[in-house]
Amino acid sequence: MAAYVSVGNIHNLFLSGQGYRGHDSWSSGFTFRANSFKDLSWSSRVSKALKAERCGCYSRGVSTFNESSKINTSIRAVSSSTKYYDFTVIGSGVAGLRYALEVAKQGTVAVITKDEPHESNTNYAQGGVSAVLCPLDSVESHMQDTMVAGAHLCDEETVRVVCTEGPERIRELIAMGASFDHGEDGNLHLAREGGHSHHRIVHAADMTGREIERALLEAVLHDPNISVFKHHFAIDLLTSQQDGLDTVCHGVDTLNIKTNEVVRFLSKVTLLASGGAGHIYPSTTNPLVATGDGMAMAHRAQAVISNMEFVQFHPTALADEGLPIKPQTARENAFLITEAVRGDGGILYNLAMERFMPVYDERAELAPRDVVARSIDDQLKKRKEKYVLLDISHKPREKILAHFPNIASECLKHGLDITRQPIPVVPAAHYMCGGVRAGLQGETNVIGLFVAGEVACTGLHGANRLASNSLLEALVFARRAVQPSTELMKSTRLDLTASEKWSRPVVATARSLGEDVISKILALTREVRRELQGVMWKYVGIVRSTTRLNTAERKIAELEAKWETFLFEHGWEQTVVALEACEMRNLFCCAKLVVSSALARHESRGLHYTTDFPFVEESKRIPTIILPSSPTTASWSSRQLQNISSTSLI
Repeated sequence: MAAYVSVGNIHNLFLSGQGYRGHDSWSSGFTFRANSFKDLSWSSRVSKALKAERCGCYSRGVSTFNESSKINTSIRAVSSSTKYYDFTVIGSGVAGLRYALEVAKQGTVAVITKDEPHESNTNYAQGGVSAVLCPLDSVESHMQDTMVAGAHLCDEETVRVVCTEGPERIRELIAMGASFDHGEDGNLHLAREGGHSHHRIVHAADMTGREIERALLEAVLHDPNISVFKHHFAIDLLTSQQDGLDTVCHGVDTLNIKTNEVVRFLSKVTLLASGGAGHIYPSTTNPLVATGDGMAMAHRAQAVISNMEFVQFHPTALADEGLPIKPQTARENAFLITEAVRGDGGILYNLAMERFMPVYDERAELAPRDVVARSIDDQLKKRKEKYVLLDISHKPREKILAHFPNIASECLKHGLDITRQPIPVVPAAHYMCGGVRAGLQGETNVIGLFVAGEVACTGLHGANRLASNSLLEALVFARRAVQPSTELMKSTRLDLTASEKWSRPVVATARSLGEDVISKILALTREVRRELQGVMWKYVGIVRSTTRLNTAERKIAELEAKWETFLFEHGWEQTVVALEACEMRNLFCCAKLVVSSALARHESRGLHYTTDFPFVEESKRIPTIILPSSPTTASWSSRQLQNISSTSLI
């Protein structure tokens, strides 16, 4: 039997009478539950089981002010603009767009995206999509590879569903116009990547995500039932309590970044497909938009969060320090060197040109990402070096340029010819295996809220994601969420008078706060963001310890208190919003979820490696679950901005 506690100690997880012991701290409002998959099926029973066990969970949040961002003038009541749709989709990556195209057959759809529609993690995905499309391959083999890479924390039912339905999702993309590489025999060219036992990676050179995004966006922009709202930042979900028990989602408040107006979207169904939280770390392959907005919003809206300790660091991001010609300005996000380079025969060396991967794992360069990243990290620390080398130059020049044109072009800009020279690489934050806990149809414990893509934790990835399984998961779950979403939409009445039942956020401006105060807030937020990222990299990186995690917990609490106190002492209020402040609260929220989850896991499994508990323990092969809390105990960063004046919305 599993049980949970919520008193004082967030790290108490009990399973068969054995507890994880921790300590009291700022995160003591988090409530964890240790569940075996037998006790709580990840998929079919997730919503019912989790809704019955809501309890105290508390998290704060932070954001950041971009150099290019400007706050308008004066705290003012903003436009009362409200839009009504059958479906609201938050995010314009593969999950959001694929879902939008399907539900648009049944009703009106609003796609809300923080930047330009193409600016998503999907667009930066190089490697490809894994699927069983070769006669020599099998669903069982793909499942086994996924489970092994996930350190056997994956939910087997979810893994089977995704691996089984994947091939059909690929065929749908091709039918929609996505163009993938083909071999000389006319069949799809299938690559192999680390952790895979077969060639099963469908790709478009080394720009697969960009091609998928192109095909989906083209279809979306031609669909009359879909409206795309670019440069709209999602602030908080609009929720109410049904019968005093169930949380219901009614839409989302957004900030139009171009006009600095708040736009409220009310809908019958909301899909959260907002991507990950890579920017809680200083170096990440994620675009600037990946500040954990969806995970933080869902957490504040009482959604259950799971497995946040499992942060995947891609082993091979381009190390600018090792380039012959250094970039003139710092990159906004690290340039990814795809897994497929190692899959095609790339070899890792230290700076003494010693091949090191066979020392760490018999699979050498084809070991899963967590193993390769830890091996590189160990080499860098032992040798006091800043990067290692990935060499593909022993392969034929024409094949290198055909398979990796984007990488070759980027490196050549900086004086490096990958057909003749090794590539300097270093690990960088890449993917969140945890997120909003979802069932087999993308459902959450919040009625009317579905999730898909990196923001979700479906049970597929377990403790470590297998290469090229992310786009696959997004495609499968976006499609699976369609039927229950449509059924809910058809059975739900949209209350056109409900808009004013939530207080409206107001935009921070210099007219009320003063230009000097705004300037100081911007400067402090930039500083705090850098400090938060530094803390996460130093204390919550690839290799962890209890002492380091405790230090991170304390330092993050101090940072957040400093930032939040400054804001409220200078005229900030509960319902005031600005892009940078809203991002900051989300970064703080996600960082704390990661640290707290890491402290709760007293073993090393997959991406979570701790020197205090260096071994895998079978008794702890259970997901980490963070249950919601009463918003009255939370800080401003952890509370939804809107105060609802009525609960009679259903």
